[in-house]
Amino acid sequence: MKIALLGYGKMGKVIERIALERGHEIVLKKDHDNTFEGLLNADVAIDFSVPDSAVGNISECLNNGIPVISGTTGWLADYPKMVQLCEEKNGSFIYASNFSLGVNVFFELNEYLAKMMANLKQYKVSMEEIHHTQKLDAPSGTAITLAEGVIKHTDYANWTLETPISNDSSNSEQAKQIHIEAKRIENVPGTHSIFYDSEVDQIEIKHTAHSREGFALGAVVAAEWLVGKKGVFTMKDVLGLTSK
Repeated sequence: MKIALLGYGKMGKVIERIALERGHEIVLKKDHDNTFEGLLNADVAIDFSVPDSAVGNISECLNNGIPVISGTTGWLADYPKMVQLCEEKNGSFIYASNFSLGVNVFFELNEYLAKMMANLKQYKVSMEEIHHTQKLDAPSGTAITLAEGVIKHTDYANWTLETPISNDSSNSEQAKQIHIEAKRIENVPGTHSIFYDSEVDQIEIKHTAHSREGFALGAVVAAEWLVGKKGVFTMKDVLGLTSK
């Protein structure tokens, strides 16, 4: 399989190594100041760039009939436009806030726990995400996906980075917000925790990435899966995961 890498930073280099180890060929390594020369030779493109480049990279692929995987976060206001473009071009597209196989299992676990806790109103949900200092967006796309998974099954309405003014559950506006604490610490690939706190105990689920390897492997697996398919997909499709 011939792969175009759109974004050749730390993640791009790890993806390249894993792709080569799995017998694939890299036909384009595009950084922010490079052209798309070589893209048309690709069977699939993998975008791990920056928020300002993602839409242009994805659009270029879809307009040229190249299946595209994107793991760039911080651009999702334009996600519906990319879905529409994919449909118009009869293209192939996967976006994931996190391609780690373990994290995608964690997403399912998070939703399952949220369903079980939905009627236990004495528990207040909060989250923490920790990433390396080079990460540009906060909260992480993974944290947003986790928050959305809780919101889907509970009375919570949104998430916020703002620290709660108080723990007074009678404040209806605060009570419907999931507080996410975003920390940036050198050399942390990614840690995500969800807390359910009551006066008497705490339930916590946590995923800790030890390196970028998991993200890169998942992206290559998704790229392998996408080739030959048409439509907009998610990692649930790639891994055959369904919420119970």
